[in-house]
Amino acid sequence: MSVQTLYQQKRMSAADAIGVVMNGDTVVVPTAVGEPPALLTALSSARREFRNVTVSQILPVRKYDYFDPETTGHVRHAAYFFSGISRAGGQEGWTDFISANFSELPDLLNRKLLPADVVLSMASPMDAYGFFSLSLAPDYTMAAIAQARAVVLEVNPNVPFANGNCHIHISQVTALTESEDALMEVGLPKIGPVQEAIGKYVADMIPDGATLQIGYGGIPDAVVMQLTHKHDLGVHTEMIGDGIMTLVEAGAITNRKKNYLPGKMVATFALGSKKLYEFLHRNPAVEMHPVDFTNDAYLAGKNDNLHAINATMQIDFMGQCGSESLGFTPYSGTGGQTDFVRSANRSNGGKAFIVLPSTAKHDTISRIVPVLSPGTHVSTSKNDINYVVTEYGVAQLRGKTARQRCEALIAIAHPNFRGELRDAARSMKLL
Repeated sequence: MSVQTLYQQKRMSAADAIGVVMNGDTVVVPTAVGEPPALLTALSSARREFRNVTVSQILPVRKYDYFDPETTGHVRHAAYFFSGISRAGGQEGWTDFISANFSELPDLLNRKLLPADVVLSMASPMDAYGFFSLSLAPDYTMAAIAQARAVVLEVNPNVPFANGNCHIHISQVTALTESEDALMEVGLPKIGPVQEAIGKYVADMIPDGATLQIGYGGIPDAVVMQLTHKHDLGVHTEMIGDGIMTLVEAGAITNRKKNYLPGKMVATFALGSKKLYEFLHRNPAVEMHPVDFTNDAYLAGKNDNLHAINATMQIDFMGQCGSESLGFTPYSGTGGQTDFVRSANRSNGGKAFIVLPSTAKHDTISRIVPVLSPGTHVSTSKNDINYVVTEYGVAQLRGKTARQRCEALIAIAHPNFRGELRDAARSMKLL
């Protein structure tokens, strides 16, 4: 039977396609714009027909009707990482949270420690050989497909057909629906003077020829904007966004100096503009891979001069980073921060940067603290931390004593808080 015949046999409406979901199922959805809006809208509309269905995902970007505290007995969200869409449910207790390093989600699925009964995903149009590209987010989705009873695709001509380990054959697909809506576009975060100051400190420490992992947020993007004059940068990251594309257009990224996968930039999900998605289409310089490849500390660490840039919300005198909760109140998730801190630490010539403004709430709260707020989820441990950067400078912590760490962190705290931080350090016998 031809692949075109198979395609037509499996083609149906979104409402019919979600008929593969059964009571008690866990539905796995890719990261961010990899989520299929027509299918999730259909699932939301029919949610009261289901019982005990769970939708598991990192970083949802649209607020579907199933994000509803009144219908969690029908369809409930389980977050691998909270976004602005799912955060309220996590904080109020009607959305579940699954804690894991991003790199380990495929293994948890493979070992059946995480369930995956149905996969719903965006996909590119099928090629002549029967393959679709899950270019926007192969992340943990490829592992979920290997375990799932049913795979349903939303085929959209705006989804790029990217290279890498992100392809699925029509024979693996249970059902598919078609849509032509434009992909969601996410602009660059706002960059202010504090972000610019932090970005300059980090950019000054990144040499020509470095390979970059850049997280999402105002500070990482502030770093990117100050790298346009660099030469022969490479990319091995989890997220590819418009900032990276800007460096490609400026000629700063060539991937020529990469010793691991030279000439290729590697990522596991894309989040940005239409221009970015078009940039991914059959681009031989870009490969999209599952997250257990991109974020594996051993593999990513094979890149010499890997420079990883990630943000935190609070850091204590020992260097423990609380990047995903406000005390015990959940805010985001671990994501790939630990993965890439460890990758950069392994890398020959690598540097792992944790960046944060020195204060919060209009300079009324210090983000550098003696101890983390009670209940804070530790994202990067004291044993993994290396460079910490605020708008007041850089503290290098790896290999330092507790006393040296404390001194270095106080030196980059906001001046208004240094006195009380020193008093606290003395009471803790650290100074």
